[in-house]
Amino acid sequence: MLELVDEAGTTIGTAEKLSAHQAPGRLHRAFSVFLLDEHGRLLLQRRALGKYHSPGVWSNTCCGHPYPGEPPFAAAARRVGEELGVAPALMREAGTVRYHHPDPDSGLVEQEFNHLFVGLVDGALRPDPDEIAETAFADPGELAKLVGADPFSVWFTTVLDAARPGLRELAPVAGW
Repeated sequence: MLELVDEAGTTIGTAEKLSAHQAPGRLHRAFSVFLLDEHGRLLLQRRALGKYHSPGVWSNTCCGHPYPGEPPFAAAARRVGEELGVAPALMREAGTVRYHHPDPDSGLVEQEFNHLFVGLVDGALRPDPDEIAETAFADPGELAKLVGADPFSVWFTTVLDAARPGLRELAPVAGW
């Protein structure tokens, strides 16, 4: 279950996760996390091939949906640990973004009020293979090449652009 919200982000109900993503989509609460390493490179994940939504595509460090009533920050920290097997060394809020992106490959719709978090990661990653097929670190130049060469999630560019000011604060010389 996840939280349905209005345009201001106020909870108005709940829905089953898959039903909220079926066309035309229902606006719901989500989060996206962007973690940098000590060199200012962004941790990316390629989603596991077994995922029903956007399998095998690259995306931001971690994303998901809070449980109904769960604070987005707590949900983001929880999912980083569950998916990547590591706790962020630092994580802070970086605003919100609202979007509506149909995914032509799956037929599903991303209609989300997304809470953004930026932070730092150090330590060995232990990705859950049911969630993540591969991880990579990329600086802005490397990321631009990857985006041109490999498939990324339909929401990736929107959430990255919205999170860039927070990334710049964390790593001002990295070029985000």
